Amino acid sequence: MKILGLSAGTKNGSNDAMCKEALMGAQEMGAEIEFIRLLDLDIKHCTGCIACVKALMSGRGNLCALKDDFNWLLDKMLDADGIVVADPIFEKGAAGIFRTITDRFGPRMDRGNNIIAGKIAEATGGKAPDPRILKDKVISYMAIGGSDWGTRVQCDHAMQALTPMWKVIDNECFQWSKSIIMEDEKLARAREIGRNIAEAAKDIENAQYKGEEGVCPHCHSRNFFLSNDSTHAICCLCGIEGDIVIEDGKTKFVFPEEQLGHAHDTLPGKFIHGDDIKENEGKLAELQKTQEYKDRVQKYKEFIQPLMPEK
Repeated sequence: MKILGLSAGTKNGSNDAMCKEALMGAQEMGAEIEFIRLLDLDIKHCTGCIACVKALMSGRGNLCALKDDFNWLLDKMLDADGIVVADPIFEKGAAGIFRTITDRFGPRMDRGNNIIAGKIAEATGGKAPDPRILKDKVISYMAIGGSDWGTRVQCDHAMQALTPMWKVIDNECFQWSKSIIMEDEKLARAREIGRNIAEAAKDIENAQYKGEEGVCPHCHSRNFFLSNDSTHAICCLCGIEGDIVIEDGKTKFVFPEEQLGHAHDTLPGKFIHGDDIKENEGKLAELQKTQEYKDRVQKYKEFIQPLMPEK
C-alpha cells in the first residue's frame, strides 16, 4: 500500500508540515509513503489545445502536447493507492499550482473519456489509455488558511477528484492557521487524515467519506448556484439540480433520484457530458471549414497584436 503526499505550499512551511504529519499517520498504518512538493516541479498551464482528447479519441493513447514535469507527477499519482494533498488557501480557493494540476487532468484523465477511448482503441487496433487511469483510488485534501476566507476551497479541491472519479475520504479546511504547527489539535487531525487515507486504501471498493457532512448529500459540497426567483439550485461540484429547503431549522438540498444519473462524478453523467462535447466539437469542426468563419478569425488576428516584454 503506497500513500503519496503532495504539498502546494512554501518549502518547510505549514503545508509541508501538515502533509508530513498526515504521512506519519499513514505510515503508522503500515503504508509506504512518498512526498512531493509541487512548487519544486515545472508544471505549465493547460492551454486548452485539446490535443489530449483528440489523441484519446483517435486511438493514440493518453498524450499531452506540453513538455514538463507533469507526466512524472501523474505517474506518481497513478502509482499510489491513496493521495493526501496539503494546499494553501488563495483568495478563498485553491492555490494556482493546484488549479493548474486540476486543469492538466482535464479531459485526458476523465474516466468516461478513457472508457470510450479504450473501446475505440480495441476496435481500431490503436493504443489504449493507461489502465491505471481506470483504477479506483482514494484521496484526501487539507486546505490551510490564515483567516476565515476559505468558503470555496473544498469545492475546488474535490473538483480535481471528480474527473477521474477518485473517492474523497477527507476534505478538511483549516482556518486561522498561520501557526498551525503549534496547534496540537490540528496536527492530530492531520495525522487522523493520514490514518484514514491508509485505512481506505486497504479496501478502496468499500471506502467511505470520513469528513464533515456537507449540504449536498451526494458529494458533500456546500457551494451552490442559486436561482433568482425560486428555491431551485445546482450543486457547484457534482452538478445535481434540486431545491434548497429549510427543515427543522437546517439547510437541506433535495433532488429527484434520477438526477444521480446526471451527476458529474458518475459514469452516466460523464457519458452525457461526453455526448454534449462530441456534438459541439462536431458543429465547430464544420464551421471552421466555412469561409465566413475563416474571415472572422482573420479579422481578429489583424485587429491588434499582443504585447510582449522586451528581451
